[in-house]
Amino acid sequence: MQDAHLSCQSPTEFCLRQALRMKAVGILTLIGCLVTGAESKIYTRCKLAKIFSRAGLDNYWGFSLGNWICMAYYESGYNTTAQTVLDDGSIDYGIFQINSFVWCRRGKLKENNHCHVACSALITDDLTDAIICAKKIVKETQGMNYWQGWKKHCEGRDLSDWKKSCEVS
Repeated sequence: MQDAHLSCQSPTEFCLRQALRMKAVGILTLIGCLVTGAESKIYTRCKLAKIFSRAGLDNYWGFSLGNWICMAYYESGYNTTAQTVLDDGSIDYGIFQINSFVWCRRGKLKENNHCHVACSALITDDLTDAIICAKKIVKETQGMNYWQGWKKHCEGRDLSDWKKSCEVS
């Protein structure tokens, strides 16, 4: 018996079924890619610099725009839908990796929800809720030490290159 892929030289019932299956798989794959692409966004450094600047993050609580861009890079890779499950069962959400146990509501009884926002609002392309919550974190925790990525890679460094050539003031 010949290989099924090679035996489709005449329009037999078997070949038609194979062709339809292959077409269906192709269509489903395309739909999956389109849906995933619509739900997830990875920003560029300069696009984020502009968004963060417009949102008033430059020099918010004394932290330059470079601090915010650097932190977002090391926390999420600028991915709006980034999620990290931690050992305690809580989840860090979005571009700033904001934790569900303290800052947002996932539906669990023991969550504090200091930002008064659903965690799902922190993983959308609209960064408004994430930025508001990040500002609250900086204000209430006295700085950016909340973010391990910032402490390890950004704190105390010259961060001027993070907004270089991004056309922000």
